[in-house]
Amino acid sequence: MTQAIPPSIRIHAADDVAVALRPLAAGEQAEGVVLTGDVARGHKFALHDIAEGAPVVKYGQPIGRATRAIAAGDHVHTHNLATALVGELAYSPHLGAAQVQAEEGAEMPTWRGYRRADGRAATRNEIWILPTVGCVGMTAEQVAREAQARHADLIAAGRIDGIHAFAHPHGCSQLGDDLDGTRAVLAGLAASPNAAGVLLLGLGCESNQLDALVEAVPVWARSKLRLLSSQSAGNEIVEAGKLVDELVAEAARAERTQLPLSALTIGLKCGGSDGFSGLTANPLLGRLSETMARAGGKAILTEIPEIFGAEQALLDRSSSREVFEAAAGLVNRFKRYYLDQGLPVSENPSPGNLEGGITTLEEKSLGAVQKAGHAPLSDVIDYGGQASVPGLTLMEAPGNDAVSSTALAASGATLVLFTTGRGTPLGFPVPTIKVASNRTLAESKPHWIDFDASIALDEGQEAADAAFLARILAFASGERTASERGGQRAIAVWKRGVTL
Repeated sequence: MTQAIPPSIRIHAADDVAVALRPLAAGEQAEGVVLTGDVARGHKFALHDIAEGAPVVKYGQPIGRATRAIAAGDHVHTHNLATALVGELAYSPHLGAAQVQAEEGAEMPTWRGYRRADGRAATRNEIWILPTVGCVGMTAEQVAREAQARHADLIAAGRIDGIHAFAHPHGCSQLGDDLDGTRAVLAGLAASPNAAGVLLLGLGCESNQLDALVEAVPVWARSKLRLLSSQSAGNEIVEAGKLVDELVAEAARAERTQLPLSALTIGLKCGGSDGFSGLTANPLLGRLSETMARAGGKAILTEIPEIFGAEQALLDRSSSREVFEAAAGLVNRFKRYYLDQGLPVSENPSPGNLEGGITTLEEKSLGAVQKAGHAPLSDVIDYGGQASVPGLTLMEAPGNDAVSSTALAASGATLVLFTTGRGTPLGFPVPTIKVASNRTLAESKPHWIDFDASIALDEGQEAADAAFLARILAFASGERTASERGGQRAIAVWKRGVTL
C-alpha cells in the first residue's frame, strides 16, 4: 500500500538535521521549524540552533563541525559545515555489538545457478579472455568478438551466457607490490565462478609473465585455464580462437540447477551517491546483507576510504579479536596511504556527491556503511584475495567505482549490487545491479537502473525488501541486468606504484 511521503525525514532521534525529501522553499514548515531559505531535495536543514564549532549529528553520529553559527531552519551544507576527520586512530574493540540470528524454521529462497567442480556457485556461464598486459588488450577483444559470432547459436540457446574480453593498460612497466597487485586481481578474476573457462592471453615480454600469473591463480581454479603467448604463436588470433572454442565446448555442458541462498556471494558498492543513498538504497542493501548472513551466504564490503568516520561501528561487529585487528589495521593503512602522499584523509566527497546533498566524508561514510546492515564482520582480505567465510567480508580496495567493482568480482562476488543517486551506465565482469536511491533517476534512466529503492519511502521497507530480493534472485538465475543488455562490461586495475 502506498504511503504519503512527508516533505522531510529525521533519520535518528539524536540528529541535529533533517533531510528534504522534495525541494523545500523558504518559509515552509518542516519537522516543526520554519525554513530560512530554500533547501534542495536530498539536502539538510537544521532542527535547532547549532553553535559555531559544535558537532553536527546525522544518523545519530557526528558528520562534522559547524564552521559558523547555524540557526534553526538554515540549510546545512558546505557553507557552514566541515569535516572533523584526522589521520590514523587507535581503535578500541567492543566486540559483539551486533549479531544477526538465523530465524528458526524460516524458509530461505532459492535461485537457479551453476554449481562448479570446486563447490562454488555461479550466476553466469561465460568464457573470459584476460590479457596479461595492455599490449594484447585489443587482440583479446578481437578474439572475443569473433568467438561471439561463431557461437551465436549456443549463446541464443542459453548454453553459454557470453564470451568476454577484459582489456586493461597494465601488466608491464610495473614493479614490486604494484605488479603483484595487478597479478593478484587478474588471478582472482580468472578464478571467478562466473567464468566457466578462461583464456590467459600474454604478449611474451611483459613483466606480468604467464607462468607467474598462473601460480597466483588458486589451485582449484587452474584446470579451466588455457594459455597463449602471442609472440610464441603463429597467428595468435587463430590459435586463441581454437582455445576459446575448446572452452566453449566444455562450458556448454553445464546446466543451471536449484541452489540455496547460501550459495550466493554478493559484492556491495555505491557510486554517485546523493542525499537519498543513506535513506533508501544503502539500507536496502544492508537488510539484504543481514538476510545473506542469516542464510550462510557471503557479502563483501570494500571502498575503505568511504568508511572513514564510520569505521568504529563496523569494527564493533568483528567476530573475533583477530578480525578486529585486521580491519582496524586495514583502515589505518589506507589512511597512511593518503597521508604519505601529502593528502588529507577527508579528500572526499566528489562534486556529484556535494550537489546531491552530501557535505562531508563522515556523512558519506555513515550512509555508505549501511550497505552492510548489522551483519557481523567475519573476515578481512587483501586486494585480490578470495572471500571464503560466510557473513560479511571487508576487502582492501579504494572507492573508485571501476577499481573496487573489479576487485569485488575478483574476490568471488557473482553479483555486484551498486547503489547510486546520480547514475552511471558502466557494468563490470559479473552482473552489476544498479539500485537507484531516488525515483527521478530510476524514471529518467531505465536503461541504466535495475531497481528503484525509493519504493521504501512510499510502500514501506518490508515491501521494498521483498521486491528487491525477488529481483536479485531473478538476476542471479540468468535475467540480464541493464548494463549487460547495454554491453557495458569493463575492468580497472588499482595502479599504486611508479611506471618504468
